[in-house]
Amino acid sequence: MSPNSSVAVVTGAARGFGREIARRLLARGHRVLITDLDADAVTATAAELATSGGDVTGIVADARSAADHRRVAAVAAELGPVTVWVNNAGVLRSGPAWEQPEEDQALMVDVNVMGVVHGSRAAVELMRERGGHLLNIASMSAHGPVPGLAVYAATKSAVLTFSTSLQGDLDLARVPVRVHALCPDAADTALVRDEQASPDVAILFSQRALLTPGAVADAAVALLDGRRVVRSLPTHRAGLMRLGALLPRVALPVLALLRSRGERRRIRS
Repeated sequence: MSPNSSVAVVTGAARGFGREIARRLLARGHRVLITDLDADAVTATAAELATSGGDVTGIVADARSAADHRRVAAVAAELGPVTVWVNNAGVLRSGPAWEQPEEDQALMVDVNVMGVVHGSRAAVELMRERGGHLLNIASMSAHGPVPGLAVYAATKSAVLTFSTSLQGDLDLARVPVRVHALCPDAADTALVRDEQASPDVAILFSQRALLTPGAVADAAVALLDGRRVVRSLPTHRAGLMRLGALLPRVALPVLALLRSRGERRRIRS
């Protein structure tokens, strides 16, 4: 791909997965438009990414707003033909569902679910004629029960089901947009670290080590080279999670043990 031949949009890209995905898309020759709600962070990240010689545009945008997604799409279209759109923006709040503040629950639903719905609509409208790739960042928690993160897990399950259903709709309508959903396990990002003080996130630390944002970004960008709809990272954890969804009475005691193991690692990390 020649430099500046097409445009890629990445939401929630001021840090974490989004920043690393944007970095890799720049290396592939895309012009990249990044968005984030944090004005200072999006400006700093755009400047940092541009030092490698890439063409980066940063925009302040709220993933909860359909109007903001339309505005981002309009700016992206002015930069060139959009061929990649990544819905990465997301938030995590831990705790039992009956104790969480209602505003935290509404925030997760609005950002994690409706942000993907609004972003996907904007992306399809941009790419429906030429074709392109729409990548939605879900989570390992999309595959099964995650005690301590019930509402978050529900939002990511919604992202996964929405993505696969959307691909079916696009196929039926013969719209040449490929949808991909990436379901990574817990990673060493601010999203997780900001909640680390809470015992309710202990299960996120039950794996041997947190994934790196770079490893997740590599897996995300690799999806753009094919037609695979869903990829989980790592694959074996997804199998265990899906088994838990099928057999919750068996799985929940096992998950309690994993949470205990994760709690020790959470405290040490």
